[in-house]
Amino acid sequence: MAENILRLEDITMQFGGVVAVNDLSLHVDEGEIVALIGPNGAGKTTAFNCVTGVYEPTNGRVSLLGDVIVENHPQGKMKGQYLGENAGKYTQVVRHTPDQITQRGVARTFQNIRLFGALTVFENVLIAKHMRAKQNFLSAAFRLNAKEEKRMRDEAMALLKEQDLAQYKDEVAASLPYGLQRRLEIARALATNPKLLLLDEPAAGMNPQETQELTDFIRKIRGEYGLTIFMIEHHMDLVMQISDRIYVLDFGKLIAQGSPAQVQNDQRVIEAYLGVADDAEN
Repeated sequence: MAENILRLEDITMQFGGVVAVNDLSLHVDEGEIVALIGPNGAGKTTAFNCVTGVYEPTNGRVSLLGDVIVENHPQGKMKGQYLGENAGKYTQVVRHTPDQITQRGVARTFQNIRLFGALTVFENVLIAKHMRAKQNFLSAAFRLNAKEEKRMRDEAMALLKEQDLAQYKDEVAASLPYGLQRRLEIARALATNPKLLLLDEPAAGMNPQETQELTDFIRKIRGEYGLTIFMIEHHMDLVMQISDRIYVLDFGKLIAQGSPAQVQNDQRVIEAYLGVADDAEN
């Protein structure tokens, strides 16, 4: 049986009286591409934020490679009607910060590209390499470990060559075409040597040709790097082409899961998401 890279158990994220994610449980196994889909406001990005440490869930547990990174139930602070049978199940035992979660092998891209726009393509990837560096801050600041610095620069350049971005290494990131900026953002994520790559609407704003190129690119990096990929996406062609399994959220609740064929033919999904207009973007 494949190992669970990521497991969410009974995750609820409540903002005041609004329940953005309601009792969500799912898993992503080693080597899979798993998609999380749903209409606008379904809670997809909130779920991602719980995984990456941006939010502390109101209730539930997140595990990475079998280790709990979040487990929480601040007693006396929640309304039980929002949490159902799992209310009070957990007590707060741990919360990892976003940088700690990155160090444990999780990398993420965002719906709105977050490159260092004023820096070059090469510098964007090199910064990501520094996040996994063996040297400490002092040695990095004063270049006390020239061997380690050279290793990171060589690895950054090799990654750009592998991803067909080497020709743009001296270009300012903000000057690249949109599709290349998306690829650079993914390449920068790869520079942290992740075990799990989270893609938040990687095809947002792309035309059909760019979307197909991105689809091929995701397949390629999954094979080359042995990655496990968990993604949010609205482009159904991309989702159906490359996903091994799909989870569907609606109003924060899981309404369906299964293979692309199973999800595509689920009446609840058709009503909640697949039946809406194509331009219903997040």
